[in-house]
Amino acid sequence: MEIKPQTNRKQIQKIGLYTSGGDSPGMNAAIRAVVRVATHQGLSVVGIMSGYQGMIEGHFTDLPTRAMANILQRGGTILKSGRSMAFMKPEGRRQAAENLKRAGIEGLICIGGNGSLAGARLLYEEHGFPYVALPGTIDNDIFGTDHTIGFDTALNTALDAIDKIRDTAASHDRLFIVEVMGRDAGFIALEVGIAGGAEEVVVPESPVTVDVIVDKLKKSISSGKLSSLI
Repeated sequence: MEIKPQTNRKQIQKIGLYTSGGDSPGMNAAIRAVVRVATHQGLSVVGIMSGYQGMIEGHFTDLPTRAMANILQRGGTILKSGRSMAFMKPEGRRQAAENLKRAGIEGLICIGGNGSLAGARLLYEEHGFPYVALPGTIDNDIFGTDHTIGFDTALNTALDAIDKIRDTAASHDRLFIVEVMGRDAGFIALEVGIAGGAEEVVVPESPVTVDVIVDKLKKSISSGKLSSLI
């Protein structure tokens, strides 16, 4: 069977780019990559400031390639970020869609976590805006990708701190319980625990009781260990 390409599909000329939710290391690099590739393909890129709230308030700015100079080394996101309660309501999303259409934006690129990507999906389902999702979250809890933007940096930042904590634990024969971020996913805890040589790793995906942890610590002590990390 011959499959003929669609010839009546409108070619997108202008896209909107935004970061949403918690910021994560690497967002600026992703912004730069999107702008440079889109410009090379002949597309215009409009930056949407402060995520969905900026979309509702119409805070848009053009993003030429010259605006991408010296942003790779900067943390956070030059487009700002945040969460919008107004966008959670249909009327808020309707206002956002009207502003996008008024600005001539025909498609979206969302850099954010699962809540942000859910918002992009609602704009597509309710108002027909196609979108591309770039998973930007240190939690690494986005389906379909091995490592999200910011995850690797979060691991190394946490590991650097834990290396220092272990030095103190060994000096004073102490037990340290270290809490890392990750929301409902244990990826950071698991990989940092392995790399940092923790005696026990506690993650949401595999619940463990205090008694089990205590038993393992007792075995470590009986084997001669004087300090421990959980």
